[in-house]
Amino acid sequence: MPAPTADHLLALSRKLLESIVAGDWKTYSSLVAYDITCFEPEARGQLVEGLPFHEHYFRAAAGGGKPAAPVTTTLASPRVRLLGDDAAVVSYVRMVQKLDEEGRHVTALCEETRVWQRIEGSWKHVHFHRSLPG
Repeated sequence: MPAPTADHLLALSRKLLESIVAGDWKTYSSLVAYDITCFEPEARGQLVEGLPFHEHYFRAAAGGGKPAAPVTTTLASPRVRLLGDDAAVVSYVRMVQKLDEEGRHVTALCEETRVWQRIEGSWKHVHFHRSLPG
């Protein structure tokens, strides 16, 4: 099995983020381990385990009925730390550019660390920590 590359893991991370923006549950869930864990602002300090917590947000977005405004996602200062052939940590600041309710351009920032693990030959996203800048 070939060793992972930083470019491949960054591409997987970008694909994951694109699936979130697009509300593409099929792609998202294909990239994520069923027992994923995370700390994120929506969990209000609690460790969340499993996909149902995340699926809720995909279902809610799908039921909105309002067409999505264009969104641009940039990974600022990305870093990949390979932890052997089967695990890696990807960290970056995610910059999301979009229009607010009044049609003004806004940029939102969050700090993200994502852990990837090769499981049965496929890379799966197994843990993340997302924080809003203080």
